[in-house]
Amino acid sequence: MSDFLKDNNSGSGENAAGPHTAQELPGPAAGADAAARLGTESIGKLLLRFSIPAISGMLVNALYNVVDRVFVGRGVNELALAGLSLVMPLMTISMAFAMLFGVGSANLISMRLGQGKRKEAENALNHCFWLLAAAGVLIMIAELAFLDFILSLLGAQEGSVALGYARRYYRIILYGHVFMTMGFGFSHCTRAQGFPVISMIGMFIGAGMNMILDPLFIFVLGWEVEGAAIATIISQFASAVWVLAFSAGKKAVIKLRFADFRPSMQMALQIMVFGSAQFLLQFVMSGVQLLYNTSMGWYGAEGLGVSNGGDIALSGLNIAGSILMLILMPIFGINQGAQPILGYNYGAKKFGRVRKAYLGAVGAATIICTAGFIAVQGFPRFLVSIFAPDGSDALLRFTPAAIRIQMLLLPLAGFQIVSSNVFVVTGRPRISIFLSMLRQCIALIPCMLIFGRVWGLYGVVASAPAADGFSFILTAILIFFELKKLRAAD
Repeated sequence: MSDFLKDNNSGSGENAAGPHTAQELPGPAAGADAAARLGTESIGKLLLRFSIPAISGMLVNALYNVVDRVFVGRGVNELALAGLSLVMPLMTISMAFAMLFGVGSANLISMRLGQGKRKEAENALNHCFWLLAAAGVLIMIAELAFLDFILSLLGAQEGSVALGYARRYYRIILYGHVFMTMGFGFSHCTRAQGFPVISMIGMFIGAGMNMILDPLFIFVLGWEVEGAAIATIISQFASAVWVLAFSAGKKAVIKLRFADFRPSMQMALQIMVFGSAQFLLQFVMSGVQLLYNTSMGWYGAEGLGVSNGGDIALSGLNIAGSILMLILMPIFGINQGAQPILGYNYGAKKFGRVRKAYLGAVGAATIICTAGFIAVQGFPRFLVSIFAPDGSDALLRFTPAAIRIQMLLLPLAGFQIVSSNVFVVTGRPRISIFLSMLRQCIALIPCMLIFGRVWGLYGVVASAPAADGFSFILTAILIFFELKKLRAAD
């Protein structure tokens, strides 16, 4: 693995990175031009062209979960929302594997295209398909076999009504698990080839179907949480079919060819190295979500003054998480849109363009986070009413306050997300892993445990901005020295 990282940093050898023309990247002329423009076109235009579709796609992807929650909250009840919160750690773990292989393959593909190594890029694409398929099937089998035991570990208080809703919803979600991992993971590879709009369309197809099927199944057919789950897996299946069909078609720069697949443990390890930062971030997020769930059970009844306070606090946490997801998904879209630009130009040793792309991405991400901050601080009760217009008094007291506290330092989030990705591109994934884990684990979990013990329910909520502030300071120090190195190498 150290030799692999050394190879990515040195750019030495016969296929060393350098300024490439379309003719130097074999394949269809249009596809080669799409990849080659990453090293020549204006950074501002590239960020717009790649980030806008990625932002749209990530927002649409968020709607898979958020639309479910809106219709479940309106069509079932607020305790069903708590059930969806309980299974969120499991869904985040699934997303972690999709990002491990999808983001890892995309990073490797964009770098190898920048170096002119088209065959290696195509081999990474084929590996991505089989790794995603295996992960989806294995997780489905394992979780279906031990579902009741797994659900018992998710932090619900004794006698929780929400646990029953969680079981009904997640059992169905598991049957379509492979569609989620395949569709979401493979879309990163399509974007890495210079086709962000294709990924965006696939997500639009899935989210559009979900928005139509959810009210049909919940309100018209009366299927409650089962209807939301069925709508989700049908929609994810449609997205997966779209992106896979493109990858096997004529317009792709590199194609999905089962006949040309050559299994390689080294290639699989390279993919996992490049996807490890996002994987660990998602995996740790699942642990944090589990701790949040458990903390709501511990402190909910006392903090809200009602017997089912744990379930109500879980519902409020679900609503706050949904709103935060809608704000942060554009940031992840900017991050994904910038990734092929950063990866290609780093592979081509155009370090000035790497710096410009990074700074542009940070600026755009900060603007979006600041706008989100204004919205949540100014109109929290209105945002809550979207999910639970007839919510209980306890829910309507807790959730707006929790939203305001939890997102107090939201304007700093864009800088942290974009900055951690830079170290992946520059072949130093360990730093990226550290920064990804810093806010989600190293700083946040101690704050949750200490603040919860001292201040109870609202102390758990207040742990988020405390962790954000600490993480921002350390990330700023590390990225300052990384940019200094890129400037010296230019």
